This record gives sequence, C-alpha cells and structure tokens, in this order.
Amino acid sequence: MKIRPLYDRIVVKRMEQSEELQGGLFIPDSAKEKPQEGEVMAVGKGKRLKDGKLVLLDVKAGDRILFGKYSGNEIKVDGEELLIMREDDVLGVIGGRSTKVKT
Repeated sequence: MKIRPLYDRIVVKRMEQSEELQGGLFIPDSAKEKPQEGEVMAVGKGKRLKDGKLVLLDVKAGDRILFGKYSGNEIKVDGEELLIMREDDVLGVIGGRSTKVKT
C-alpha cells in the first residue's frame, strides 16, 4: 500500500541507530531513545495560504532530515513504522547540494 500525505505533511521513516555498546553496557530497546533522524518517503503538494496560493515544500522524497523528539504521529503501514509530520516540524536537511565557493 502506498500513502500520499496531504497539504504540507510529509511521511518519514526513522533511521536506525547502530548497535554500539557504550562502556560494555547493554541498553535494552525499551530504554533507548528513538532516533531523531529520518528519510522522507513521501511529501504532500504544499501549504495552502489564506489567499489561496500554494507554497511548495522545501523537502522532497529521499532527503535525510532531523526532527524534534516529539514530532509527528506514528503510524504503521504494511508492518513498517512511519511518522507523519508537518514540514514545520523539520529542523534541518542533512547533506544536500554542495556549492563551491569561487575565490
């Protein structure tokens, strides 16, 4: 099943953190914090302003993003855990276009 978010919402898949042990201690899954980094799976058409204009989103499918700890709503689609959040909840895009500075 595919999911298409509406308006300025995006669908995000959390990035899994590596299983590194700190100081030889094992941390159970229930005590681990969920990652605040994810990959954008799908984006809506954009935000509709009061005057009727449509503002396109800055993020696009495939972008790696950072978001707040309590951002979005968790959903499960085809057994996969995803988040639906507004673009306003995105703190930043990781990577992106590289620009060369001319000297």
